[in-house]
Amino acid sequence: MTRMPVSWIRVVAVVFAVSWGANQFAPMQLVYRETVGLTSTAFTAMLGSYALGLIPSLLYFGRLSDRRGRRPVVRPMIGVTVMSTILLALGADVPALLYLGRVLAGVASGMAFTAGGAWIKELSDSPGSGARRTAVALSAGFGCGALFAGLIAQWLPAPDVLPYLVHLAMMAVTGVLVWRVPETRTRFEDSARQIMPVTRQRWFLAGVAPWAPWVFGAATVAFATLPPHVADVTGSLSVAFTGSIAALTLWTGVAVQPTARRLSSRGDKVPVGVGVGLGCLGFALAAVALGTGGVGSVILIVAAAVLLGSCYGMLLVSGLVIVENRTPPGGDLSSATAIYYCFVYLGFAVPLLLSLTSPTVGLTIAAGLMVTGFVIASLQAPKVPQNA
Repeated sequence: MTRMPVSWIRVVAVVFAVSWGANQFAPMQLVYRETVGLTSTAFTAMLGSYALGLIPSLLYFGRLSDRRGRRPVVRPMIGVTVMSTILLALGADVPALLYLGRVLAGVASGMAFTAGGAWIKELSDSPGSGARRTAVALSAGFGCGALFAGLIAQWLPAPDVLPYLVHLAMMAVTGVLVWRVPETRTRFEDSARQIMPVTRQRWFLAGVAPWAPWVFGAATVAFATLPPHVADVTGSLSVAFTGSIAALTLWTGVAVQPTARRLSSRGDKVPVGVGVGLGCLGFALAAVALGTGGVGSVILIVAAAVLLGSCYGMLLVSGLVIVENRTPPGGDLSSATAIYYCFVYLGFAVPLLLSLTSPTVGLTIAAGLMVTGFVIASLQAPKVPQNA
């Protein structure tokens, strides 16, 4: 048992590193605009193409991890994320490589969030700690990847290559650390006989799915939609500003996660309701920011990022805790988590959808849909006893 804490830390480290790689692309819009003339719509599409690799990866590798073990999925994941970053580093003059790199980043993330998340839970000794540690690794990695990529691209040479080299070095270190972590999945029964698929269970379809897309729906609006609207104000610091807003959003999500965990003890609806309320306030403040202009709009965007990040953290942990508590011991935790993340990452499409309408109208619709999802979940979700 003395090796267990060291083991979970090693898996947390590699999930953090993969999450870093998944979001290092976020602040690069202005870099590619200057180097290859990439349009805002094309960049948003590249950002969203991540989900094209992520969702199939979640579904396939979550199930594979439950049947074959955590290690057989996490080890190949290292190679996939390295290849993704190499393609991004080579893609400054070849947009097709950027698309492919983003898709592979999604594949690697799906492997990390399912097998890695389940591995962390199984290596953790206290109930609920696995979900919290996974959420922190994911959020901190997303935030650090965006921040440091933005800072490096802003002030160091080779802005379209150097940020990716940093990630490659990180993967080399964390890959070595995780390579010999002991396997925890020792029984490999047919998952169809273990547990009803989560997509057929009312607690998930009614209580989680209606609001889950707004986990990243809120976060991506903060760092993908808002910063470009004030590029004329931030000027030469736009790349660093975008990375900083992404980091602020996601690190705020990390900061509120212990609170989300405590609120979960009062019932599933409590932290979700708080998260939705914060998200609506964030969308409202974002709409005001986009209509203000000048330095005031920058200040309001910073405040909106804090609110939307708080929404992200509250909802992310709430869903992970619900899934962990509802999955029976020995059941398909990795597969159930994969389904949850599939719904969560639908939110990556929100910035692209908002770009098709005026910002104020889009943000109003987003807030309305978020509230509607919460109301549906509150009215329809059954009361199901939690697993010990």
